[in-house]
Amino acid sequence: MSDTPPLDAHPLDERIAQVNQRLKAACLGVQIERRGQKLNLRGTLPPRPGSSRQRPHQQRLSLGLPATASGLKQIEQTAKVVAAQLIQKTFDWRQYPMNGESCLLQATLPEQVDAFEVAFRRQRDSHPAAAKTTWEAAYAPYLRQLTAIAASKPNLTLPEWIHLTVMSTRAHSRSRQMCCTAMAAFANFLQVELPFDLKDFWGNYGPQKAQFRDLPTDEQIVATFAQIPNPAWRFVYGLMATYGLRNHEVFFCDYTALTQGDASGVIQVLATTKTGYHEVWPFYPEWVEQFQLREGQLPAINTDLNHTTLRRIGQRVSAQFRRYGIPFSPYSLRHAWAIRTIHFGIPDTVAARMMGHSVRIHTQTYHRWITRRDQQRAVESALKGDRPVAPS
Repeated sequence: MSDTPPLDAHPLDERIAQVNQRLKAACLGVQIERRGQKLNLRGTLPPRPGSSRQRPHQQRLSLGLPATASGLKQIEQTAKVVAAQLIQKTFDWRQYPMNGESCLLQATLPEQVDAFEVAFRRQRDSHPAAAKTTWEAAYAPYLRQLTAIAASKPNLTLPEWIHLTVMSTRAHSRSRQMCCTAMAAFANFLQVELPFDLKDFWGNYGPQKAQFRDLPTDEQIVATFAQIPNPAWRFVYGLMATYGLRNHEVFFCDYTALTQGDASGVIQVLATTKTGYHEVWPFYPEWVEQFQLREGQLPAINTDLNHTTLRRIGQRVSAQFRRYGIPFSPYSLRHAWAIRTIHFGIPDTVAARMMGHSVRIHTQTYHRWITRRDQQRAVESALKGDRPVAPS
C-alpha cells in the first residue's frame, strides 16, 4: 500500500481535525471544513433569506477565509460566535459577509463575553446547575468588572483592560486568584495572546494561607441542634452535621435508604449538585436516631434550578443559621465532619470521595483544621489500643 497522501490532502487537515474535536467536545454544533484553499463552517443553520425552506437544516457558511494557520484561528473564533447566536436564536445571515474578518475579534466586548458564557455552559451540559453556579460565582463578577473598566477607558486594549481588572482585586487573595483564572480562560477563548503571564499576579494565596476556624466541638453541635425552634431547619442542621453536606446539597439528596430504615444510614448526593453524584455515610452513626433524621422534613424552599441557583439555595441556609443565632457557619459542620472521619480512621481516599472532592483538596483543606485538642484525642485513643511495648 502506498504512503502517498491523497491528491486533495492539505498540510492543515490534521489541525482542522483537532479544532473540530474541540468544537465537538464543547457541543457547539458547528464544524470546520476545507474546500480547496478556503475554510468554511458547516452546521444546522436557519434558512437563508429568500429560501423556500422553513426549518433549519445542514448548510455551509462560507466566510472566504484562507486555509492557513491564521485563517484556521479566525474561523474557530467565528464558530464560537455562530454557536452562541444559534443557541440564543440571534443568528442572522447578513452578519457574515465573505470578507475574511474574524467575527469574534470584531465583536464588541459584551458580545464576546456572551459568546464565552454560552461556550462555558455548553461544555458543562452534564451538570447545568453546577455550571450556572460556577459561572455566577467565579466568572461573571470579574467579567462584569472587565466590561465596566473597558467602558470607562475605551482607548485601551483588551490586554490592558484585563490587567486593570486583575489589579482591582486584593493581592494574595482568593478573589485575585479567581480573577486571574477567569481572565485567562476568557483570553484563551478569544485566542488572544497576553503580553504577560497571569500566574505572575496570583500571589501566594492557597489553602495554607486561609484563616483558621475555631470549629465547634461535637458537644456544642449537639447542644445547638436542640436550640433550633423550627423542626424543618433543625432537620437541615442535623443532616449537615451528620453527613458533612454542603449548604445546598441538603436539598439535592436521595434519602430513600435512610427513611426506609437502612441500618447503614447511607444517603446519596445527586448529580445535580456542585460535584456530582456520591454516597455519604453518617459520622456519628448514632446521630441518625438522636437527630431523628429518618422522619424529618426539609423546609419548603424553591429548588427549581430553572429559577434559582445552587448558590442562592446555599445562601438561604446561611441566612437561617444567622436567624437562629447559631455561633458557627454551616461550613464549620462540614469541617467538623471531616475531622471526625480522621478520628474514626477513615482513609483520606474514602472520606474525600464522600465529600465529593479530590484527596489533594481533602488533605490540604481539611487536615489543616486538626487542633491540639484533636491531636490529644488521637494520641489517647492510640495509647489505649494495642501498641508496641517500650524496651526496659
